[in-house]
Amino acid sequence: MESRRSFLSKIGLASAGAFLSPSLEAMILKKEKLKVALVGTGVRGSSFFGKNLVKTYPGEIEFVGLCDINPGRLAYAKKNMGVSCPTFVDFDKMIGKTKPDLILVATTDATHDEYIVKALENDIDVMTEKPMTTDEHKCQAIIEAERKSKKKVIVSFNYRWAPYYTKIKELISSGEIGDLVSIDFNWMLNNYHGASYFRRWHGLEHMSGGLWVHKATHHFDLLNWWVNSDPEEVHAYGALEHYGHNGPFRGDNCRTCPHKNKCQYHWEITPGSHYDKLYTRNEHYDGYVRDNCLFREEINIHDKMSAQVKYKNNVVANYSLTTYSPYEGVRIAFNGRKGRIEAWHGIPFMNKEAISQADMHKQEMMQGEDNHHYKPLVLHRNFEKHEVINVKEEKGGHGGGDKRIMNKIFKHPNSPDPLNHCAGTRDGAMSILIGIAARRSVERNRPVKIEELTDLRPREERIIQKVVGPERNS
Repeated sequence: MESRRSFLSKIGLASAGAFLSPSLEAMILKKEKLKVALVGTGVRGSSFFGKNLVKTYPGEIEFVGLCDINPGRLAYAKKNMGVSCPTFVDFDKMIGKTKPDLILVATTDATHDEYIVKALENDIDVMTEKPMTTDEHKCQAIIEAERKSKKKVIVSFNYRWAPYYTKIKELISSGEIGDLVSIDFNWMLNNYHGASYFRRWHGLEHMSGGLWVHKATHHFDLLNWWVNSDPEEVHAYGALEHYGHNGPFRGDNCRTCPHKNKCQYHWEITPGSHYDKLYTRNEHYDGYVRDNCLFREEINIHDKMSAQVKYKNNVVANYSLTTYSPYEGVRIAFNGRKGRIEAWHGIPFMNKEAISQADMHKQEMMQGEDNHHYKPLVLHRNFEKHEVINVKEEKGGHGGGDKRIMNKIFKHPNSPDPLNHCAGTRDGAMSILIGIAARRSVERNRPVKIEELTDLRPREERIIQKVVGPERNS
């Protein structure tokens, strides 16, 4: 009789690389408009998944519904997006009345699974903001729901699509440094961007999974994609040592704080601004305060994180995330049997950039900007002179990644994908499972194996399936 492990392994293969259900590709090629519904109309949902899509793909998609638990935020988002579709505070009513082809999920991280599973149970394709979900139990529920459904889940891993990170993938895949052995990956969040997570709901582990999951899912997905293998074991250290209860003082929020003149982290929401209209004016509906004190006692996520990840193919990655750095950026080094790649991004003194750290983050989140520039990386081949490779990139939209992932989905679903940029449920799972394993490792003071968490079994080489498109509901 077939063993349980063998059986589960085959099930994992069936859902491993699927990006979308088979008939969206045909629908888009026929130039039929995709009926789209959005749940979660906060700043990310109403901009990246909302206004940006309305502006960029008017011939490809039609918003048929918006949903949010906050009716005030919902009304403002509808106006700001420039759509005329109905709005709902009840998700079940929305999908029942609008019958969308695709659900876009941009709610708080801990609720992603609820909407993903409901969509799959109703045979609707889903595109979710990262992370796919926040713990192993919710991850397992999504895996099982997709196995039973005719539809698929897309995880919006936009960093993969950025030209700079794509160039690294090309160099590794073409064997420029031989077989990959190890990676050193250090991500720095500055005192503006890093602090913002602790002001928001992200500072509560039960809502975000902590930055191990919410933020690092981007980084772990890049690692998984570059290594082309599944993570096998994680050993991590982490603590809360700067924000939360560590602060010298605290207030109710930045607007009313008596310490604003001496707090270096004070952040003001300008009256009449987008954030004011979206959040401040709608606090009374659900109690969500956008400019919360980042020294409030309830914060319980780590602000210091370091992990070692062992892959099934024996590559080892050393990872760290700093949340209160003077500058924001990343340093990555790839060690191979025949050479080494050194890459960095956003390091101001290396790039000779004078832009402020606050403006840098705003620029990164902008959509549709074709402001081209060049970023270097260094290729070292053993016993040869090093080579500096300048990669043409774009400012805004996660280095050009946002535009590319959306074009693939909504314009060119049948276009070639030689580097396997497209990410489905297994990719979403393997990235968050590293972060979840890291949290568990800190809690249990021991290494944690990925197979302890769900029934997915790590594979030595990632499994890729043909990318196809969502199906139009009749």
